Amino acid sequence: MKRIVVLGAIVAAGALSIGVSAYQQPARGGQPGGAPAPRVVEVDKLKDNFFVLRGGGGNTAVFVMTDGITVVDTKNPGWGAPILEKIKELSTKPIVRIINTHTHGDHVSGNVEFPATVDVVTHENTAANMKKMAPVTGLQAPPPGPTIFEQNQGRGLSKQSFKDRMTIGKGPDQIDLHYFGRGHTNGDAWVLFPALRIVHAGDIFSGKNLPLLDANNGGSATEIGNTLSKAHSALSKSADTIITGHSTQMTMSDLQQYAQFNRDFLSAVQTAKKAGRTADEVAKSWTIPAQYTGYAAPQPARLQSNVQIVYAETK
Repeated sequence: MKRIVVLGAIVAAGALSIGVSAYQQPARGGQPGGAPAPRVVEVDKLKDNFFVLRGGGGNTAVFVMTDGITVVDTKNPGWGAPILEKIKELSTKPIVRIINTHTHGDHVSGNVEFPATVDVVTHENTAANMKKMAPVTGLQAPPPGPTIFEQNQGRGLSKQSFKDRMTIGKGPDQIDLHYFGRGHTNGDAWVLFPALRIVHAGDIFSGKNLPLLDANNGGSATEIGNTLSKAHSALSKSADTIITGHSTQMTMSDLQQYAQFNRDFLSAVQTAKKAGRTADEVAKSWTIPAQYTGYAAPQPARLQSNVQIVYAETK
C-alpha cells in the first residue's frame, strides 16, 4: 500500500460551522499569529484508480472511473477544498458524484465546497436527516442557527436517494448502494465497488470499537448487530476489503466478528437489565470481552449512552 502525505490548500470558505466538534480531530498545531493549522490529507492507494483520503473527519474514498470521479464522504467543515486539491493531483477527470454514507457532519460538511453541478446520492433517510442535521446522540448539540446546508442555500444536499438498493454505472465503473437496516443511524449506506471488490461501510463499521449509536438520527442498539450480519451475508462474496469510517481497512472476517461483538454487547446489557441492574451500574462495570483482542477501550460517555439506548429499546 502506498501512502502519500500532502498539504491540502487552505481556502477561506466563509464561516462554515456545524455541531460536529466532538467528531473533529485535534488540531495539528497552530501557526504564528493564530493562523489556522494546515489541513493535511493523507492518501492510501488501494488500486490504480481507487484511493482513501484520511484526516479531517471520516475516511473519504475516491473512485476514478472512465468518464469521471465518484467521491464517498467529504469530511468536516472546511475540508472540501483540501479534498478537491488532492483529487486534482490524483486525476484530471471531473468529479461527477458524491455519495454520503450517512448524515453526520464529519462525513457530509465538505459537500458545500464542491461544484454545484456534482450529483449527491444518499439513502432516503439520510437525505431527510441532512436537511435537519439533528443533534447527535451523546455528543454536544450544534449551536442554534441554520445548518451548514441552509447557510449555503441547500448546496450539497442529496439530489438522488435510494431505499434498499441502487446501481450506478456498469462494468468496471459499477457502484452498488445497499441498505441493510438501522445501526449507527437509520440511513447507513454500504457503497460497493464490485469490480474492485471494495466496500465503504461508513460509521456503521467505524473500526474495532464500541459504535456510536445515534438514536436522534434513527440509530439502534437492538438492530445494529443483525444489520451488520445482513451486510456480511450479502457482501462477503462480492468484496474483500472494507473501508471503515475512521480506522484502517478491514476484512469480511472482521465484519463478521464485529457483528457478533455488537450482539454480545446487546445480550450482556439486556441480561443485566433483566437482573434488575441499573444502566449506570452496567456502564461502570462492562468491559470488552477477552475474545475481542485489539478492540479499543470504550469512551465512558459512549458506553453510558449505548447502555441507556439498549435499556430504552428493550421492553
